[in-house]
Amino acid sequence: MMRSCYIVDDDDATRASLQTLVAARFDIVVQGFISGDAFLGRVADLDPGVVLLDYSMPGRNGIEVVKLLTDQYPQMVPVMLTGKGSTLAAVEAMKAGALDFLEKPYDPEALFSVIEAAFDRAGEIVQAAEKARNAAERLARLSPQESNVLRGLIAGKRNKIIAYELGLSPRTVEIYRANLMAKLDVHSLSEALRIAYAGGWLDAARAGFT
Repeated sequence: MMRSCYIVDDDDATRASLQTLVAARFDIVVQGFISGDAFLGRVADLDPGVVLLDYSMPGRNGIEVVKLLTDQYPQMVPVMLTGKGSTLAAVEAMKAGALDFLEKPYDPEALFSVIEAAFDRAGEIVQAAEKARNAAERLARLSPQESNVLRGLIAGKRNKIIAYELGLSPRTVEIYRANLMAKLDVHSLSEALRIAYAGGWLDAARAGFT
């Protein structure tokens, strides 16, 4: 998939300059948006990527956009562009979830470095999401009792304890354990636990059996 960069700034000259600068340096798709609202209206249909956005814009400001991206579109990695000396805005942006911030006027090399770091982060997020989807698909193959046995194993319980809590015999737990390993397509407990963690089962296991 081609890497994508989205520039969100209501100033036409700034937006055009950034698009030209970024496109000349990177082999990527660059798109511009005149406001945070315009970008958010399209974001659900856009490929994952890096978002360079101005702090001060009509409608939702940069901080509000960053918060929405962090909460709903983690595949988008925001970088805030602020006016010189806007320290409080920069700190607020980082707290909201921005990877970094740059003061205007920014040094091109500093901009390129931040964009590269943001692309690295975007790649990590996409990989993690794919890993989580794969894990969820595997975990969905398990029967309710197989799921309960796996949650017991996540909690560090021995077969006998799991059997007692589920009202099963230790031998039946062993069978469920073998079945779940086969369905998850793993050969060791550590592999099964890694899939469970990737699928978000850690907290559920701590809460007990379902």
